[in-house]
Amino acid sequence: MSAELWPQGIGRILIDTTDSTNAEAARRAASCTDPTWILAGFQTGGRGRRARPWVSPRGNFFGTLLMHPRGGPSQAALRSFIASLALHEALAGLTGTPEAFRLKWPNDVLLNGGKVSGILLESLGTHGGVDHLAVGIGVNLIAAPTPDQVEVHAVNPVSVLGETGIRITPEALLTALAAAFERLETTFATEGFAPIRARWLAQAARLGERIVARTGSTSQEGIFETIDATGALVLRTDAGIVTLPAADIHF
Repeated sequence: MSAELWPQGIGRILIDTTDSTNAEAARRAASCTDPTWILAGFQTGGRGRRARPWVSPRGNFFGTLLMHPRGGPSQAALRSFIASLALHEALAGLTGTPEAFRLKWPNDVLLNGGKVSGILLESLGTHGGVDHLAVGIGVNLIAAPTPDQVEVHAVNPVSVLGETGIRITPEALLTALAAAFERLETTFATEGFAPIRARWLAQAARLGERIVARTGSTSQEGIFETIDATGALVLRTDAGIVTLPAADIHF
């Protein structure tokens, strides 16, 4: 893969240590008018979805894209698909093994079937809009959590180094990721979600297979049919088609 150039008009902030890059983005939201990537060498309070702790050893990737997007919350939420696609593209290019990576709804990237990354979107808005959006991304570049550090039924965590033998620096991943995200964001701005959806589905894990979707204390089992125009999961269950805007997916 040829070396990526940093995209024009996109800021970049490199810091050694922070509590979390999403929290750092929230503190800097008022002063960063352009889209800006924040990369930290170490996090003291990294977190995933639903405030779950995110293990943050130095050498892994901890980054957040701070944006001030147009549109409401539903449009902002579609950046999770852009982020996972961009990360898939960046990792596939840097490792030279695109067939090893797949996308798990709604926004995880899998490597050889194991979870190699997580994506967390957080936003603040007023009057139905989105004042700022933080697209937080963590990637297990050199180390993955141990099984006792993840929740029961979670996908087995893996690292890029452990699965491929390739050592990628956080800075190299940031450059490739920023370039891929900007290309996809341009597509989204000019053509809408449809081409993003099609490209995401082309890389989706377990599409057409039976999965379990859990929401709180309830679960739905069925065939993973597709995602709809809003990014919601569409399952074909024994009782019919079920559409889920949010859930935890288990294989």
